[in-house]
Parts: sequence; C-alpha cells; structure tokens
Amino acid sequence: MDIVFGAIESTFAYIIALGAAVMMPIIFTILGLCIGIKFSKALKSGLYVGVGFVGLGVITGLLTSSLGPALSTVVDILGLKLNVFDMGWPAAASVAYNTTVGAFIIPVCLGVNLLLLLCKCTRTVNIDLWNYWHFAFIGAVIYFLSDSILWGFFAAIVCYIITLVLADMTAKKFQSFYSGMEGISIPQPFCQGFTPFAILIGKLLDLIPGFDKLNIDAEGMKKKFGLFGEPIFLGIIIGFCIGALSKIPEFGAWWAEPTFAGFMDILPTPLKLGVSMGAVMELIPRITGLFIEGLKPISEATRELIAKKFGEKAEFYIGMSPALVIGHPTTLVVSLLLIPVTIGVAVGLSQLGINQFLPLASLAGMFYVFVMVLPYTKGNVVKSFIVGLVVVSIGLVFVTLMSENFTSAAQMVSAAHPDDAAVKVPEGFSAGALDFASSPIAFLIYGCIKYLTTWVGAAILTAITVAMVVWNRIQINKK
Repeated sequence: MDIVFGAIESTFAYIIALGAAVMMPIIFTILGLCIGIKFSKALKSGLYVGVGFVGLGVITGLLTSSLGPALSTVVDILGLKLNVFDMGWPAAASVAYNTTVGAFIIPVCLGVNLLLLLCKCTRTVNIDLWNYWHFAFIGAVIYFLSDSILWGFFAAIVCYIITLVLADMTAKKFQSFYSGMEGISIPQPFCQGFTPFAILIGKLLDLIPGFDKLNIDAEGMKKKFGLFGEPIFLGIIIGFCIGALSKIPEFGAWWAEPTFAGFMDILPTPLKLGVSMGAVMELIPRITGLFIEGLKPISEATRELIAKKFGEKAEFYIGMSPALVIGHPTTLVVSLLLIPVTIGVAVGLSQLGINQFLPLASLAGMFYVFVMVLPYTKGNVVKSFIVGLVVVSIGLVFVTLMSENFTSAAQMVSAAHPDDAAVKVPEGFSAGALDFASSPIAFLIYGCIKYLTTWVGAAILTAITVAMVVWNRIQINKK
C-alpha cells in the first residue's frame, strides 16, 4: 500500500512541478479532444493558455522585481521591522503542493467535484487544476495546527465545496460583467472570498447621499482626465513616486548641495521604475487576451456538447483561472493605487500590534483581489478601491494570525527540499503570503478549528457547507 501511495504521490508531484504553463496546455488539449475538437485546434487552444501563463509570469515577475527593492528601501528608511516574511504566492503554492495534503489534493478534489455534479449540487466543472494549491494550502495549515492528516483533508474539502458553490452563485454576475466569458465560472477561493465584502460594502456605500455621483469606471477616467486617466500613465506616475521615495536620503544630500549632475544621478531609479510599472499596466491586458483566445474554442464546444447531450436548458460552467480577466482596466488602476496604500496600512496596523506582515513579494497577487469584486461594484473605481482597502487591511491581520502554522508547513517542505531557496523561511522570521492566507474563506476555516476547538469548529464548518450545498441544489433544480 505504501508503494502505491508513494507512486501516486510521485506522479502528482512531477505533474505539479511542471507548473501552470505546462499543466494547462496539456489539460486543455486533452479536454478539447474529449469534447470533440480536432487535435490541432485543441493543441492550439492549450498552447495559447500556456503562453498566457508564461507571459503573465514574466510581467508579474517584472512587477515584484522592480517594485519590491524600491519598497524594501522605503521600509528600511522608515526603520520598520516586521517579523512575518512575505514568501509570495508562488512559494506558498510550492509549500502547499509539497505537503502530504498537496500530493493528493488533485484526485481528491476531482472526486468531490464529480460527486457534486452527479448529485446536481454544483454546475461547475473545475479544470483550474493549478489553483488547487489553495485547497492544499489550507489543508496543510490545518494539518500542522491539528497534527492530523484527516483534519487537513477535511479543511481542504470544505474549502473546495464552499468555493464551488460560490462559483455557481456568482457565475451569472461574472459572465454579464466580463465580455466573452459565457459559460465560465471562477472556482478560486482567494477571489471568491471577497465577494460578500463587495456586496455588503457596495450596499452600505449606496446609502451615503451623493455617493452615486462618484460612479467613475476606468473608461470614465480616461474621458475625464485624458492621458492622466490612462492605466499606463498612472503606472508611470505611481512607479516614479515610489522610486523617488526610495531615494529620499540621496535627495536630502542633493538638497544640501544641489547640482545638476547630482540630480541626474538620482533620476534614473524613479524613471526606470515608472516605465516598468507603465509596462505592467499596458502588457497585462494584452497577455490576458491570449487566455481568452485559447478559451474560446473550448468554451464554445463545451456549450454545444452540453446542449446536445442534456438539452438546451442544461447548464454547466467551466471553472477557470481568474487570470482570464485580471487585465480589466479598473482592476489595473485600483490594484496599482492600492499597492502603496497597503504598505502604509501594514505599517499602521503594526503600530497597533495587530499586524506583523509586510507585503512585498505578494504584491503581484493584488490584481486577483478584484476579479469577483468588479462585477458587484460594476467597475466603479472608487467603490472597488474602498472594498479592496477593507479586505486587504483585514487580510494583513489574517496572514499574521495564520503565520505560525504556515511556517511549520514551510519548514517541513524546506527540510525535504533543501535546494529550493523559494520555500526557505529566513532565520528569526515566520512565513506569510497575501494569497491565500489573507482570504476570508481560509481564515474562516482556520479560525473555526483553532479558536473553537477542532470538533466544535468542524461541526460549524460542516453545517455551513451542507447548508450551502443544499441551497445550491435547490437553485439548480429550479431551472
């Protein structure tokens, strides 16, 4: 039996190690063949998605590699010392997949998905296998909290089921807001965790007299502010300002003895960072277009197959990565505005003693906060920013509270893979990451198990999950 489990674990570890850029083309090609698409067309769709992931990785890498050092310099200038180290989501995913829970998370969750589909408890077929690391993450954290692999899988499955139900609930809103997304849902718990906040905060803001006059979307900003409202130009301005802040000591020395040559020596850093941020803002929408181009044949063929096999009234959703839509102009604008604000909030909360996490490597994940927020704020920049500010502020505290058990998981993986520098936690630090540790879904599960004792917390989570599944089944059977 141990040999069988070991073989399965090694197989999935190998597949996962290939990364999303390789995994998703293979998955899309196989899926395309299964639903009747010609091999060449299925392969082309898969390759477009794979290239999209490669491009997205390059651009988000540019964001962190350019912005991270500048922000780190600003933090050093301010003399800040926060002891939860930001590993970033790629390292968090690596830690999650390399635990015992992560090794089996794909077959377990696929089995749960199939069961729920057969029982008519979900419409979503979740093929976003790379992002299954979120479920492995919370499973690994609970495993180290409870010292039980069974409770780890319980947490992962609860997270998975809640996410599938939320994906069903939000699918129509998602499809109506984002063009070309017919038949798609987003079963990614980091994004879905912010949906209730978007709904609640949006309704509260609507109660404020005159707030509706602040209904400015990204296109409206372009019309109102011209060049200054363009995402590329906002990227340049904010990048330049952050670069300038990182050069405060040099500017101070120059101010004491101002010379033209001295000023020109300081200028390259802000200019380079500004252009880099402008490039990020401009290139992300172009790259996400590759995802959509790769998705289209799969989506159309799936709808035709469902209509043929189950009738026109049958409705299923293909669960896809939120990377499809992070290039929306409002997402880009609000994410970039929120990045420097988040640093300030992290510092402020640290002074109150409720935060020890400073997001730097995680900043590339900021775009994913707004994927399911925008359909409910209708792309309103002001509303989206306020929602983002609230959820990120709360999320910083969640990351801090969860860091002890995440650190245990990271240290175990690091001991097993000593050559992997990405999963190594620096001496004297705990481990954290904005994605997925800041998600309300992750902390709901973690908080119930940690603060309410295992059995009481599990009972509450089971009740919530069962209630959501029953409600969802009722909604499906109404159709």
